[in-house]
Amino acid sequence: MCEASAYLIDGREQRLLMENVDTIEPDGAGLRLVSIFGEQKFVRARIRAVSLGQNKVLLEPAG
Repeated sequence: MCEASAYLIDGREQRLLMENVDTIEPDGAGLRLVSIFGEQKFVRARIRAVSLGQNKVLLEPAG
């Protein structure tokens, strides 16, 4: 499977927000993350980088 883990960049650290992310959609002032299990999370962030090889999405706070 090709699910990714989403991390929020906080200074020099990466904080795990959600595992098994299947969908990322723009939603107003942020992003809506949806896992393969249907879990949803809204974050006020924007995409900084995506690594398909590592199945990793890096987000940074919006604003």
